[in-house]
This record gives sequence, structure tokens and C-alpha cells, in this order.
Amino acid sequence: MISPWDRWYSTSCCLCCHVRTGTIILGIWYMLINAVVLLILLSALNDPVQYRYHLTSSELGTDIDVMDDANICIATAISLLMILICGMATYGAYKQHAAWIIPFFCYQIFDFALNTLVAISVVVYPNTVQDYLQQLPGTFPYKEDIMSTNNMCLVFAVLLFIGCILSFKAYLIGCVWNCYRYVSGRGTTEVLVYVTTNDTTVLLPPYEEAIAIPPKDPPPQYMET
Repeated sequence: MISPWDRWYSTSCCLCCHVRTGTIILGIWYMLINAVVLLILLSALNDPVQYRYHLTSSELGTDIDVMDDANICIATAISLLMILICGMATYGAYKQHAAWIIPFFCYQIFDFALNTLVAISVVVYPNTVQDYLQQLPGTFPYKEDIMSTNNMCLVFAVLLFIGCILSFKAYLIGCVWNCYRYVSGRGTTEVLVYVTTNDTTVLLPPYEEAIAIPPKDPPPQYMET
């Protein structure tokens, strides 16, 4: 009987790429995104007056400083950690080191769980969509038109959008997992072949010594009394 893990196992992704190639491309793509975010955050630290975002009192009633120095430092540390994790996954897929792919896979699971919780919160508390729209600044495009839409239609649109994102993320998780299984399987096969070869070399004596070994004496004949 084929297990569900083996049933969904495949060495190709996106209908044309190998899972190793797909994991390498995905890791590089995540590194580029986090590198751009890191550059923006570093620019905000160097010039806080230009990049700091203030919400005026006419929008929320008070002046709120959203991007302060502490939040920027935390976001910078997270971006650096993400670049490290994505770099490890890219290196592990390229050099076929399965252990290096695990942190990136764990990050994908964590991100998928967070998005699932967002979808559940929208289903349980549908009014949160309207509350979120009310918190948007007045200059947000089509804010009034969106708020005038039926709440059930908004919830359905948000759930459909989140569902598409979750499906895509689940597919990427499957690709990375298949890459981990492929690399891990190749490493196990190479180790077994290496050990078998060494055992064979150790157990078999050299040809000259094998010829020099005298044959054993035959057992004594059975004598009837």
C-alpha cells in the first residue's frame, strides 16, 4: 500500500523544473525580497525624518508614530534572519545538504499557519474586515466604494483571496518538502554504498593472501566399530 507521502512525492515542480531548481529559485527570490526590505529599513534608520510615517489627527484622532526606531530595529533583525534562512535553503539545495533546508521549511509552515489563523479570524469575526477598512487613511483609493459594499461580499472576497494565497503557499511547501526528501534520499543512498564498499574491501583479503592460505584438512573418516 502506498503511503500518502509517497503518493504526493514528485521530483518536478511547476511542470518543468526539478525540485532542487525550484527550491534554489524560491530561496533566491525570498532573499531578494528581504534584501529590498532591509535596504528600505536601513534607509529609514539613516534618515528617519523622511521615512517616518505619521497619521494625522484628522484620520485617527491622535498622532501615532507607526515606524519608530525600536520597530525598525526589530524589522531589520527579522529581515537579516530571513536572508540567513533563505541563504541556508539555497545552499542546502545546491550542495545537497538536507539539514540546511529544514529552517526554511519550518518558516514556510509558520507562515502558512499565520495565514490560516487570519482566514479563521475572518470567518469567526466577519466585522473585522469593516473595522480594518475604517482604520485605513482617508487618502486610500476607493475606500468609500469598498466600505459601501455588502459585508458578506467583502468577507467572501477576502476569503477567496486568502484561499488562493494559502493554496500557492501549500504548493511551495510541497516543493520544498520534496526537495528535502530527494536530497535526504540521495545522501542516504551514497552513505549505504560507501559503507558497503568499505565493508567489502575490509572483509575480502587480498588475492595473494587468499591463494597463500593453505586448504583446511578434511575431517577424519568415521570408523565403524
